[in-house]
Amino acid sequence: MAEAADFQRTSASPARRWLRRAGALLSGAPLLAGLLQLPAAGPAQAASSDTVSVSLDSLSPSAPMDGDTLTVSGTVTNNGKQTVTDAHVGLRVGPPLTTRSAIDSVARHSDETQGSTGTDVGDKYEENFDKLAPGVAEHFTISVPVDKLDLDEEGVYEFGVALSGQTSAQPWDQVLGIQRTFLPWQPSDADTKTKTTFLWPLISTVHMTAKTGAGELQTPEFLDDDLAKDLAPGGRLAQMVELGKDLDVTWVIDPDLLASVDAMAVGNYRLQGPDGTSTPGSRENQTVAKQWLAGLQKAVAGKEVVALPFGDPDLASLAHSGTSVTGSLSHLKDASDVAAITVKTVLHVTPSTDFAWPADGAVDPSIMKVATSAGADRVIARSDSLRETAGLPYTPSAARPVGGGTTAVVADARLSTAFEDDLTKAGSGTLAVQRFLAQSLELNTQTDKQRSIVVAPQRMPTASQAQAMAAALKALQGGTWSQSQNLTAAAKDKPDPGATTRIPSRSAYPSSLRRQQLQRTAFEQIARTQDKLDRFRVVLSNQSRVVTPFGRAINREMSTSWRGRADAADSYRDGVEAWVDDLADQVKLIDKSETKLSGRSATIPVTVQNNLVQPVGHLVLRLTSTQPTRLKIGGKAYYEQPVEISGGHSQSVKFTTSANANGRVTVLAQLFTEDGQPYGDAVSFDVKVTEVTPTVMLVIGGGVLLLVLAGFRMYTQRKRAAARQTEEDGPGTAGEGADEPGNPGAPGDRLTGESGSASGADDPEQPSDPAPDTAPESADPSGTGERVDR
Repeated sequence: MAEAADFQRTSASPARRWLRRAGALLSGAPLLAGLLQLPAAGPAQAASSDTVSVSLDSLSPSAPMDGDTLTVSGTVTNNGKQTVTDAHVGLRVGPPLTTRSAIDSVARHSDETQGSTGTDVGDKYEENFDKLAPGVAEHFTISVPVDKLDLDEEGVYEFGVALSGQTSAQPWDQVLGIQRTFLPWQPSDADTKTKTTFLWPLISTVHMTAKTGAGELQTPEFLDDDLAKDLAPGGRLAQMVELGKDLDVTWVIDPDLLASVDAMAVGNYRLQGPDGTSTPGSRENQTVAKQWLAGLQKAVAGKEVVALPFGDPDLASLAHSGTSVTGSLSHLKDASDVAAITVKTVLHVTPSTDFAWPADGAVDPSIMKVATSAGADRVIARSDSLRETAGLPYTPSAARPVGGGTTAVVADARLSTAFEDDLTKAGSGTLAVQRFLAQSLELNTQTDKQRSIVVAPQRMPTASQAQAMAAALKALQGGTWSQSQNLTAAAKDKPDPGATTRIPSRSAYPSSLRRQQLQRTAFEQIARTQDKLDRFRVVLSNQSRVVTPFGRAINREMSTSWRGRADAADSYRDGVEAWVDDLADQVKLIDKSETKLSGRSATIPVTVQNNLVQPVGHLVLRLTSTQPTRLKIGGKAYYEQPVEISGGHSQSVKFTTSANANGRVTVLAQLFTEDGQPYGDAVSFDVKVTEVTPTVMLVIGGGVLLLVLAGFRMYTQRKRAAARQTEEDGPGTAGEGADEPGNPGAPGDRLTGESGSASGADDPEQPSDPAPDTAPESADPSGTGERVDR
């Protein structure tokens, strides 16, 4: 937020301010007098000392009311080398903080002993220790009525827990350690309450691979058993559900998480091994998954649920690296389409799919374009990206119309990042809660105008972070300055006309986030995997068995959860692509050795193997001769035949070949899809023609010669018959018949008349004469030569 939003809110009356300052001066007078009597080096040494660390483990209630008793507990530890004597832990209340920046400043210097530590509540409300030995930790608990804290006006107060004492090197009473925090004070309902939306993210890393078992249930395979650990009681996801069920929040869910838990719960699952093998998952973990889903179904009942696209795709990576790779945006559309179906199927609620959530709410024009390309018209941004530039003296409402029918829902950066530190220690969690409440109350006091504020925390809070978030929300929802609101209502609220709506330029995108993005090579590999999947799917009889698990795996390849884990992302993509290759290789040609062709023609078998569990088809097998003048396939240079094979079977496809000469010919066998795309690797083998020998050619030539001789014999027989007929008729007649036209003694008449009788009597047919296939005058070609089929 711009510093304009940190203006000085209305302060206490002048008289009240004078009394407070006078009291602070009087209470500090004895200490000041003592310091003036010390050597000059004393104050400087005391100011720079950090001998004792103070941990504020709990502060209850977090936002006290009139009549409450404030209880503070924690631990003090002597980190120095000298024993601290006359040690005592006391409480100090500083002046009200009037800007959000002032709260930030105190938080940055929360354990520094330099500077003002506020007004001491009094020795009646302190805990004493005779001594603190080096390295020794002591626990303390102090309770004080709220009316003893001198909290006059409403607002946020600096609150400190300080340990004072002395050492042998510095034998005077001094502050040796302090822990500052904040005390929000709103004892009665505020005139105007902030409408607060808190997103409760249920998102995880990628757990499922693309592999499924061969059976009907398609047993899923998981990368590891980390998901089961998160689901078990005390685990991160178990805590998110257990804590969130009692809070008025908007659940933001990645459908991939639901699909993964459901896959673990409904049947056997397997765990990927390091050598490519897999082992069965635990039955106990299946029970844990079922219980977690049942608890989640109850927790979200009646609450708003926002479904992110399946796998929580990294919108910024897509915008900056993926749009230049063909097909990348189609995966986002696919992930968005399946999101609502997944959530409704598993949780039995209808989610909202109108929201897109870029990493850390950082936006630029390209991210906004990609975020809305799949149908979402509301983008969750954050105020440290879409900064206020209009000089408003308050934090405006979250909704901002940014053009094109798109609304940017701008989450408050201070509130959203309040729980990002390591909160495993109780003290750090308490400080985070108090800082969150302080910022929320300070925001509410900025103006009398009611606003809608959105809190979008980190995507995957740890268990300790979730506990701190829940503690802060319980205090906020039970407080007097805030009221709950869901995300859809916040997006629909009337926007502040003075709030900025200008999306920052692409160059303004944080370099720290840009370094974590998926690179172009990642999207190129995704496109390559999709192309292989498309070629493979066309041969399947049941495409859904392959398309569904691979489609979801490709969605996971673009997950925001890969940020900061580049090696793991590369490994996952390699695994998905390798599995596509492995499945496609289950339908292949069997290698052939050299084939000998003994004769002019033969049938050559080529075997296609299908090791998948389902039938395959829509394939053709092409056999091609590299020397068609020597060897033809089906009478041509190549020949194709359709292929359909049952699951787990092989099929031999036979091709008829004919050889014209001896020698070796290389033949290529290649599977093709019906649209002409090659499928799998080609198989080449040699065909050796060994029996088209000179002897065979001589036999063939002899047969041809016999046919010629037979024809010549027939011709001579006819000539002799004609000559005999001429001698019987006499020379004159013969001459007339030959020279005069129209002579009735035509040769045709003679062949059908007496000539036939004469031939039968004088020139009987020889047993070796071949029988004619056609009439003597026929012009039809003679029959083909003999073909030997092998």
